[in-house]
Amino acid sequence: MRFPVVAGVVSASFLSLGAAPPGGAAQAPLPARMADAGGGSQLITAVAPLAGSTSGTVTWWDLRGGTWVKAGSAAARFGANGLVEGASRRQGTNTTPTGLYALPYAFGVKAAPDGMDYKYRPVHRDSWWCQDNTSRSYNRWVEPRPADCRAGEAERLISYPTQYAYALVIAFNYERPVRERGAGIFLHVNGRGATAGCVSVPSAAMRRILAWADPGKKPHIAIGTTDGATAVTRY
Repeated sequence: MRFPVVAGVVSASFLSLGAAPPGGAAQAPLPARMADAGGGSQLITAVAPLAGSTSGTVTWWDLRGGTWVKAGSAAARFGANGLVEGASRRQGTNTTPTGLYALPYAFGVKAAPDGMDYKYRPVHRDSWWCQDNTSRSYNRWVEPRPADCRAGEAERLISYPTQYAYALVIAFNYERPVRERGAGIFLHVNGRGATAGCVSVPSAAMRRILAWADPGKKPHIAIGTTDGATAVTRY
């Protein structure tokens, strides 16, 4: 993701988050209203009010005794041009891809937070994320940057010490990358404003998420809106 400001999609049936439950019944936790929560017992939801929104809420959840319980939440920022379905996203549009995604590993310019169990990759001076559509390393961490990945089409991670102080890789377009769909989508620390497609939260929240995440519980992230074609409950 290249910042415009200093700063595995799963389709399923639609259920509006804005609709009141019938008969005044209490609304179930968001993960329980999703068609697919990733199959694990941890989930992060990143929800914006509308597709054009640049802010919303990130919440992290634990499945305990068959019930989803909120573990924490924080204000979130999204792409400068809002959110769009991951399957139809185009690279360079400054949009955040909606959908349900795995979280392969974490990384950061700073040392891993205490108590963290997740795989954590330290950022070095020669750590890059390749976004060059012509490269064999498209949408991958490279260290050092290979000759077929142009510097102008890659992101030198250490150049963003604030945003990438702590981050989680979001596996958008990651397992089988589709050229021109987009590369370098992360959950990371806030910059000064909206992102180029990532999801960002305050630094303290990012540290809490990294300390909470347990790879044995298969955490995923679901990104979407409260209502409409990109509603979180579709995933």
